[in-house]
Amino acid sequence: MADATQPGHPAENTDPRILRSRRMLMESLLRLLTRKELADISIQEIADDATLNRATFYLHYPDKNALLQAMTAARFRDLIARRGLSFTNCDGALRAIALGVCDYLAETTGCPDQLTKMPLEGSIIPVVEGMFLEGAAHHAMAPGADPKLLATTAAWAVFGAARGWYQTSDRIPAEEMAAKIELMVKPIFLSASV
Repeated sequence: MADATQPGHPAENTDPRILRSRRMLMESLLRLLTRKELADISIQEIADDATLNRATFYLHYPDKNALLQAMTAARFRDLIARRGLSFTNCDGALRAIALGVCDYLAETTGCPDQLTKMPLEGSIIPVVEGMFLEGAAHHAMAPGADPKLLATTAAWAVFGAARGWYQTSDRIPAEEMAAKIELMVKPIFLSASV
């Protein structure tokens, strides 16, 4: 029988107890990152700060890096939702993801110092890869095309372009950059589809 706390289980997004525990753990990690380096934060500290026990932490996440990735994913999806971006078609999805990455990088300045110093690619790229893999599952792939490699290539391309944009002092608006990223990354997807 599947555990409701495991990813992919239908109850994971609806059970208020699960959502509450995960939110508390994410908020705890965020608070602790304002005072300490991630490497110096223990699972026990996160659980104590969240007023949960260590076993509850492990019901939801295998380690603190998984918690950080979940926190990143939640923040990233929130940015997309706040902009009202839609995934009604592939073109709209690619642009929405690119814009979400630009927004994520631009809003990092309002985060605790530890988040601004962390290599963001380790937390955002797996989220973007997952979104691309989810989309690729709905399309026929060319013979020999590898959906995982496609998702990884596209995620790094989007992230790299968005990071270059963010590090430019006189950057163009995020919406304009997202359109440019879409123009450059779309051929990667077209080359792998039938």
